[in-house]
Amino acid sequence: CPDPPSTEFADVTAKAYAPKTRLYYECDSGYDRSAGASPQIQCKSDERGASWVPPQIKCIDEKVLLSTTPMMELEFTQKPEIKTRSPAHQEQEYLSEFAPKGFCGPPKTFPHAYLGPNRFYYVGQVLYFKCQSGYDKRSPIFGNSTCKKVNGKIIWTPLDMRCTSDS
Repeated sequence: CPDPPSTEFADVTAKAYAPKTRLYYECDSGYDRSAGASPQIQCKSDERGASWVPPQIKCIDEKVLLSTTPMMELEFTQKPEIKTRSPAHQEQEYLSEFAPKGFCGPPKTFPHAYLGPNRFYYVGQVLYFKCQSGYDKRSPIFGNSTCKKVNGKIIWTPLDMRCTSDS
């Protein structure tokens, strides 16, 4: 799909992802990805339905990485304390009962990691737009856009939404 539509003062989310979608995890500030662990997660579809291929990502506290380097020579390893990014980021299953058939639901969260912005979408992807805090929708208020193939051309359905502030 081409770049999705955008509107000023709005955030975009997806409730489900089309097969082939690839997302990438990024470690929070102060954490590094463990060596050899891919940050990629991909939605794949087969006869059982669509699901995410689990990543092997682990984000480790940089201080722990630095402090364990000399200790590794002594065959001593230190496990980082497990913390979640926030209570709002509850773990979600790779298969979601809320996703449309053939689509992947929201991917699972990982300690000290977040999903980076998606840059590639596929036909069938629906994006939802929500006004940022402090901004309100003004008429017309359609808040979603779908990537579709129309007459052989791939387009996003029009996003006719405006976010404004009273000031």
